[in-house]
Amino acid sequence: MRIFRKRLRYTTVKPRKKEIPDGLWSKCPRCNQFIFKKILEESLKVCPKCNYHFPLTCWERINLITDEASFKEFHSNLQSLDPLEFSGPKSYKEKLKEEIERTSLKEAAVVGEAKIKKVKVALGVTDSHFIMGSMGSVVGEKITRIIEYALEKKVPLVIISGSGGGARMYEGMLSLMQMAKTSGALAKLRRESIPYISVLTHPTMAGVMASFAGLGDIIIAEPGALIGFTGPRVISQTIKQELPPGFQTAEFSLAHGLIDMIVPRKELKETISKLLFYLA
Repeated sequence: MRIFRKRLRYTTVKPRKKEIPDGLWSKCPRCNQFIFKKILEESLKVCPKCNYHFPLTCWERINLITDEASFKEFHSNLQSLDPLEFSGPKSYKEKLKEEIERTSLKEAAVVGEAKIKKVKVALGVTDSHFIMGSMGSVVGEKITRIIEYALEKKVPLVIISGSGGGARMYEGMLSLMQMAKTSGALAKLRRESIPYISVLTHPTMAGVMASFAGLGDIIIAEPGALIGFTGPRVISQTIKQELPPGFQTAEFSLAHGLIDMIVPRKELKETISKLLFYLA
């Protein structure tokens, strides 16, 4: 008697693709590592693998270095106009409206008073999320006013710059004049021997770097921050030469004497506090 075994039929079943909710991971632009957002937040938005310092918003930077609930904002009502009636594929007014809706900021700078380890300071922060932190009339006016506040109250000044856009092209010469205005105000501050600490973050470039950001009594930079006037690609194409490795990074700037120190983000508040103690 023959025994026949029933042939089993195998069907190919496609494995169900696991659905990962959006917004849980971030990708490091330097090392391409995927980082769980909770871990990234706990590390102050610093990549745990390559130490890349992600850009922060102005409010994140304020919370990072100031005592809790000590910041009081000044001149929050100032907004840019369109003095040149700039036209193009998108008008300046349209650009401003989009940026205000996207960032919930009225401009690329926030200024006010705060305390850092119980020391009262005048504080300004520029935010690269708003038109690349570029300096127009309002940014220049806010920075000038916080310098004048430090001068009036005789308190140290701290400005954190995250301005990769330089002077704002939409405002033409009015934007360029902010370089002279902020620099002139800082000259008055220096004559009164009131300390000014400038913190450079990624990126700090062009007109901002060539004015108030580069005039600190002490200039600090975050690791890996791009610092300079014109971008390295433009310089290389202009002079027809290959640039040195690491050109315009914070590390290159420190080695060539442009800045005074490089401070990791988690050590920034403590470092500024010590400098305020020494300088004041």
